[in-house]
Amino acid sequence: MIFAIVRTAFYSLRRDRAAFLLSFVLPITFFSIFAIIFGQQGGDKTPKVSIVIADEDHSVASERLISGLKAEPALMVATKRQGGKGQASIPFDRRSAEAAVKDGTLPAALIIPKGFGATEFNFAPSGSRPKVELMSDRSNPIAPQIVMGLLQKVAMTSMPDMMAKAGMKEMDLAAGGFTPEQRKRIDEAIARIPNNSGGSNQQSGSDVGLIAVETRDVVGNDNKNSLVAFYAAGIGVMFMLFTASGAGGVILDEAESGALDRVLATQVSLPMLLLGKLAYLTLLGAMQLTVMFLWGALVFHLDLFSHIPGFVVMTLVTALAASALGLLLASACRTRAQLGAISTIVVLTMSALGGSMFPRFLMPAGMQKFGLMTFNAWALDGFIKVFWRDARILDLWPQVGVLLLATVVFMVIARRLARRWEYL
Repeated sequence: MIFAIVRTAFYSLRRDRAAFLLSFVLPITFFSIFAIIFGQQGGDKTPKVSIVIADEDHSVASERLISGLKAEPALMVATKRQGGKGQASIPFDRRSAEAAVKDGTLPAALIIPKGFGATEFNFAPSGSRPKVELMSDRSNPIAPQIVMGLLQKVAMTSMPDMMAKAGMKEMDLAAGGFTPEQRKRIDEAIARIPNNSGGSNQQSGSDVGLIAVETRDVVGNDNKNSLVAFYAAGIGVMFMLFTASGAGGVILDEAESGALDRVLATQVSLPMLLLGKLAYLTLLGAMQLTVMFLWGALVFHLDLFSHIPGFVVMTLVTALAASALGLLLASACRTRAQLGAISTIVVLTMSALGGSMFPRFLMPAGMQKFGLMTFNAWALDGFIKVFWRDARILDLWPQVGVLLLATVVFMVIARRLARRWEYL
């Protein structure tokens, strides 16, 4: 008897596709996403960090340092930018490198100032060491730490002869001076040291400190709580999707109870009904996100009121896209139970890939690009622009455009799927 009950339950699970997906497909999907994100940690592969380098020194030392950084497998180094139409590439200077960090193109920029090569490498206090400037974006706290560690490593691996000269100079002072014969032999030995600008896979601690690094946050320096905006947007967008799909399912209840037939028998057409529900879900989602940010402003001191215009624009277009997706899911499903299961899979998967659960800048490069297939990523990028980069409304046009396009696509598909109710 027990075996018969178990067998019947498994037959029911096999017929219920939504429950089957929740039981097996969703866990595998989440496992795969987080395995891709975290699977490289502790292995031989390191996530790449993209940086630009502006060389103001143009010395042998700076060129060898840049060559060593370019050879590092963990870095993607750019020293030139696209020129105007028909023009050749232009080397980065301080201003263009800072602009690349400020607009979010890259998380960090390295400036090699004039006089870098003329300063001797030694182990004296930081004031007499070669110095570089690292411009960073505080929204990505990992990238500057990686660059600083690799910079100290490359200083030794790409310029070993200079390091050896510095060491011998310190020893000469400590020992009271070498004899001419000893200095000759030391110089000959140093001359035979190969210049390894090819990088290395060995790890080197950033506490070596052969190069003094002056770090300067060029984005987010005055926005102490702007990361709160990121988490508010990420969590808010995810739960907005759940709300939209759940509230959009009312149309399924209406179809089952016969209320939808009575509504369509009046002067209300199906497209008009869908647009009305889109307007309601958009207002509901906008209110939900507004409450989230107001709570952040009151409790966590989020700087909301100085970013009202950008916040209003991003909130409305995000709520519009989320509502359209909710109506699409409701139109594609036959029952409430099916909608609950499918919407859970879709929303959680989109949120994981789009950055609502985990910052996209910590994902592998391929997954970051793949995440742009979800509108969560575009919504979060827009909110980051508003609260972190103090972007103008006109600067939000890529995010606003993608979200509006997603709304149109979702509504067109939802309209086609909802035609079955016109013929019931």
